[in-house]
Amino acid sequence: MFIRSRPFGPDQARRQGPPSRLDLAQARRLLSFTRPYRWQLFTGVIAVIIASGFQLAFPLLTRDLFNSAFGTIGSGAAASLNRIALVLIAIFLLQAGFNFIRVYFLGLVGEGVVADLRKALYGHLLGLSVSFFETRKTGEITSRLTSDISTVQSLVSQALAQFIGQLITLVGGAVVLFIIDLELTLVMLTIIPAVIVAGAYFGRRLRRISTNFQDSVAEANASAEEAIAGIRVVKSFTAETLERRRYGHLIDRSYHLGKLRALVRAFFVPSIILAMFTGITVVLWFGGRQVVAGNLQPGDLIAFLFLTLFVAGSVGAFTGLYAQLQEGLGASKRIFELLDTGTDLPEPVAPRRLERVEGRVTFDRVSFHYVDRNEALVLDGVEYEARPGEVVALVGPSGAGKSTLVTLIPRFYDPTEGAIRIDGVDLREFETGDLRSHIGIVPQETLLFSGTIAENIRYGRPGATADEVRAAADSANAHDFISEFPAGYQTVVGERGIKLSGGQRQRVAIARALLKDPRILILDEATSSLDSESEALVQAALERLMRGRTTFVIAHRLSTVLGADRIVVLDRGRIVQVGSHAQLVEASGVYQGLYEQQFRASEVPSS
Repeated sequence: MFIRSRPFGPDQARRQGPPSRLDLAQARRLLSFTRPYRWQLFTGVIAVIIASGFQLAFPLLTRDLFNSAFGTIGSGAAASLNRIALVLIAIFLLQAGFNFIRVYFLGLVGEGVVADLRKALYGHLLGLSVSFFETRKTGEITSRLTSDISTVQSLVSQALAQFIGQLITLVGGAVVLFIIDLELTLVMLTIIPAVIVAGAYFGRRLRRISTNFQDSVAEANASAEEAIAGIRVVKSFTAETLERRRYGHLIDRSYHLGKLRALVRAFFVPSIILAMFTGITVVLWFGGRQVVAGNLQPGDLIAFLFLTLFVAGSVGAFTGLYAQLQEGLGASKRIFELLDTGTDLPEPVAPRRLERVEGRVTFDRVSFHYVDRNEALVLDGVEYEARPGEVVALVGPSGAGKSTLVTLIPRFYDPTEGAIRIDGVDLREFETGDLRSHIGIVPQETLLFSGTIAENIRYGRPGATADEVRAAADSANAHDFISEFPAGYQTVVGERGIKLSGGQRQRVAIARALLKDPRILILDEATSSLDSESEALVQAALERLMRGRTTFVIAHRLSTVLGADRIVVLDRGRIVQVGSHAQLVEASGVYQGLYEQQFRASEVPSS
């Protein structure tokens, strides 16, 4: 089976429990993404204010309706009733219009913020080093781009408008209540603290549970993505049951957290409703006694009840908004953690330009170790210089450091000690993108993207013409098999190129490298997994690709490196031998041992 990576560190830390306090700095950072849409935001907020103001007018007009219209008998009362009804209809129409403006413009803000966040996060992720992705699960990263950002969207496009609207209703309603009847308002306010305490308590718990729930779902997504990506391995080992069990276990864990979240919400909502209606009942009882005693007009009591509902609703909404805000900030925290993750490959302040590359590659006492391997050196004091246009074969036993050495050339990692130079200049003095534009890589396991063959070849040079794409394919011995497809170069290769054979994928990859026309070339076991016929076609294409380029060839089969200008033998991270095939065969050492294992066992002549 394939190896499961551990969840990355920040998630493990988060599972210990997120902070319960509201992070205002983080909220301000999230709101900073609304700056490009400030006019839409301003329009939406103004619409919220006006619509909320119209809502407060309703109980005041109802008050006039009861006190004025029903206080008199005759045509005057009917006219007053008609007038108030028309005003109410006009207010409702205006409120509906401003609510439309609110929903539309704040929706635009939410969509824009989400799009910008996704682009910023994806762009930042692409700029991180290879080591970052080797310690993270792909499913967890994609979960940040999808579910977490969707949570933030609801916060920006909905919660913000509700917060402003409820704030106006709360403050404005409270002011009007004090004006109508001070004593009755004080009675009503005795209920508010209970609602606030309940909301704060449940809001904190809900944020913690929601954060853990989202982390659990992200981990399940990562597991499913790994299994789907390696579906052939899964099926070849008949491991479907194992994968179902593994995914089911992770989903069950998220399900239990989801049930706990539902339970907290189930306590949360009824508690708020109970507090609200208890307050309304107390107000109705106390206010009714005031009306009976002649200290309060019936219309004032009706208006007071409406305003009490509005104020209590606002307090209840604030507690719900607080919970939503906590969920949104929890999601944004995970997003910002990724955005704040820096690369371990810093760019130079004043980069050198790579204009004309000769292709001389120098390893100057290069040592390297992976951070997660307990300081064990993978490369130890490597010193070597590849001349321009030279084909250098790297051979040695498994784990000798061959692949690690070539990954340092395009600066996927930096040496722990020493330096690598191109044409005498340290790689760290070049801009990474500029450096890699002059380096081509053909790996053992070719990755093609799920588009067409033409798109995959053009990946080497996006601006290439159709004729240039065809010429590259022809040089890579790929044109003939491409032409046999009904759609030709527009044939869709499927995810990871699954619709093509291994030899076909390799030749498309070689065409891609040819189109890029790099000065330095890295071939990492490019023919090791191919049958004899495919290997011959790929080898011929590789020979065309290597012409005039400084080439590093990694191979376990020595038959593929006989034509190299020089063979560099590595063992335990050190260069132990350098020479031609003939020289190394005659000398005792690691190469001779490898040669005897492969050539003499198969009776291959040593010419």
